[in-house]
Amino acid sequence: MVEKKMGFANGIAEQYKNLLADWIPQEATLAIAVGDSYIYYVAGAYDVHLNCGKGIKEGSIADQVIRERRKIEAVVEEELLGIPYYGIGYPIELHGEPAALIVILPPDHKLAIKEPYRFITGKQQDEWSPIPIEKVSHFESLNKKSWFYAKSEQYKTNLTLKELHRRLPDCFLRIHRSYIVNIHSIRKITRDFSSNLLIVLQDNTELPVSSSYINDVKRALEF
Repeated sequence: MVEKKMGFANGIAEQYKNLLADWIPQEATLAIAVGDSYIYYVAGAYDVHLNCGKGIKEGSIADQVIRERRKIEAVVEEELLGIPYYGIGYPIELHGEPAALIVILPPDHKLAIKEPYRFITGKQQDEWSPIPIEKVSHFESLNKKSWFYAKSEQYKTNLTLKELHRRLPDCFLRIHRSYIVNIHSIRKITRDFSSNLLIVLQDNTELPVSSSYINDVKRALEF
């Protein structure tokens, strides 16, 4: 029965791949999940290792699509699979059973072209201030809240780092699950005592670069 589903999934995946060819990049990874596991997986340039037979993790895009029966689009953090990714999940059916078709791309991939933020409104106590985006040095996720910094002032925002990452100008770079930095605010790149990369900002704030984002940082900053 499992082999039958896998064979059927191969045909379904090829059909959808042809239908979605206008916007799916050639390097995209495709997966199909049904029940509690993945039954189809073809890795593209960005491999997240969702091999056939692997169980569906709670909170993943596949899990949400199967449970809610709707399209899910999100940047998934590294905690779930050990590597961050940008995914779009579509509800489909396999032999009458709810299933999910997942398109997987790098976390910085932008499919929907939206105008980048020109300003961010931040809160300090009971006051709100619109801050020009170019004046923001970095964003931080701390204690399940999002903060940003401008001229050494801290502001709270209701936007999550996931939402911000999708709409920030290209000069902003994700370096960690908890940090996004403005490249123009970087003073230098160095290493700590454990040889981990550190971003040092103009005001001497030090931010760590996580292992999952090292290649993205090196590619963006060309070093």
